[in-house]
Amino acid sequence: MTKETLVNQLEAAKSLSSQVDIDKVVELIKQLETSSSFNQELADEIANKIESCLDNNSDDLVDLDSAEFELNYDNRIELSRAEVNCSEIMEHIVAIIDNFVNVDDEKVSED
Repeated sequence: MTKETLVNQLEAAKSLSSQVDIDKVVELIKQLETSSSFNQELADEIANKIESCLDNNSDDLVDLDSAEFELNYDNRIELSRAEVNCSEIMEHIVAIIDNFVNVDDEKVSED
């Protein structure tokens, strides 16, 4: 049963009587479908968008001030440590995920 079907049944019950039996409402709510539109295709699309976003913003993802270098035995300078800017990464990831949540909310409200 979809949300729309439940609403229609409740509207029909309301037109028959000013009182609606709570047990009937509970039973109808239990029958309500919970649509799980999260599938492998959607997961791949989200992952690709996150990867693309992080790639496009890669200059901001490493804390350059935290970089540590070492002089190697053959006089080569090597990067030994650099911290990642986790908050910046999470901002990009959350923005991508929010775009998908908003798209799903619009689909529900259009139905």
